[in-house]
Amino acid sequence: MAHPSVPSDKTKGQIEAAVTEAITQFERDYLGRGPKEARSFIVENLVVVKLQGILSPAERQLSHENGGVELIKKMRTRLIESSSEDLSDLVADETGIDVVSMHTDISARTGERIFVFTLDADLEAALQNR
Repeated sequence: MAHPSVPSDKTKGQIEAAVTEAITQFERDYLGRGPKEARSFIVENLVVVKLQGILSPAERQLSHENGGVELIKKMRTRLIESSSEDLSDLVADETGIDVVSMHTDISARTGERIFVFTLDADLEAALQNR
């Protein structure tokens, strides 16, 4: 039986697309620009979000300077950590399942960010069993 709050009218792909859109919009609203590419994946009780092309031109330039990579990572990590509850709420809203934890990392060399949200239940199984 499906988790009671999992959207009954949406497929796995539709939920993944909704999470991608919500995170992309958050990046635009909160950080001033969105990624060039974004994709989300539901794997058991995890939602993995991959954003590419998130660095500004100034950050790309800074990444080539001494200490620049560390500075970019530190700044971006602090910004995201200060809004981790908002991001978790976005994912919970789209999946219908509470988020237990959020993990993230950014590559200042490639301009890629990965989010991993751990859910309170196995969303993939809930979607398969309805």
